[in-house]
Amino acid sequence: MNVSNIRFTGQLKPLSRPRIYWTISDALVLAKRHLIQIPRIPEELVFATIQPIMFVLLFRYVFGGAIAVQGTTYVNYLMAGIFAQTVIFGATTTGVGLASDLQKGLVDRFRSLPMAKSAVLTGRTLSDMVRNTFVVIVMWSVGLLVGFRPQGSVISWFAAAAILLLTSFAFSWISATIGLLVSSVEAAQSAGFIWLFPLTFASSAFVPTASMPGWLRAFAEHQPVSLIVNAVRGLLLNTPDASTILQALAWCVGILIVFIPVAVWAYGRRTAR
Repeated sequence: MNVSNIRFTGQLKPLSRPRIYWTISDALVLAKRHLIQIPRIPEELVFATIQPIMFVLLFRYVFGGAIAVQGTTYVNYLMAGIFAQTVIFGATTTGVGLASDLQKGLVDRFRSLPMAKSAVLTGRTLSDMVRNTFVVIVMWSVGLLVGFRPQGSVISWFAAAAILLLTSFAFSWISATIGLLVSSVEAAQSAGFIWLFPLTFASSAFVPTASMPGWLRAFAEHQPVSLIVNAVRGLLLNTPDASTILQALAWCVGILIVFIPVAVWAYGRRTAR
């Protein structure tokens, strides 16, 4: 019997369970560890919340008057982009956290334990998704205060939230890969945002793509952030489009299919040194 599939009861008797059970269990234990740290370092959550609030106020009151949208108010148009930007930017903490754990030698301690190799990564991405959920709830409240009025049904709101959480989980794996490939926390912080800014701002998150030059519009309308934003916006404003929702889900699933094994490989490569 494979020793990695054996855990022990309080009486030190071996208790064999399927590998998938321990993989999930190990990931949840590490996710809990990361979540417990939040009350101990509350400033990280505070700053993660302040940034999207600043974006809401900036676009709502500074740029909003100069941006015309059809069929709804600008603040209703804006909030779907803010929600998506919040979870995508929040996902960068996965890579930074992993780079920090590697630099501090914490991952070396995990290697000495009989746990699944993927648990370190999955636990981190799950905890960051939970944290992003809290931040999105805060942003929903801020949006209501500045005039956001969702028009879809409660079911549609939960569907939009599900897409946002899936987005957070998917982009966390991209961030995890980056954090494992770079050599320092500082590099992870820089690299984590460089690729996100073109995707976020060259999209339909804050302005209609019809205002963009033709070559940029073609990119903006088919990249993942625009499709995710459009899917969420349609659900929140009671104008859902099945094709857009399916394309957004396909992007998220595709990212997971590609980056989960790449991140696990990168983790094995770093910890084998």
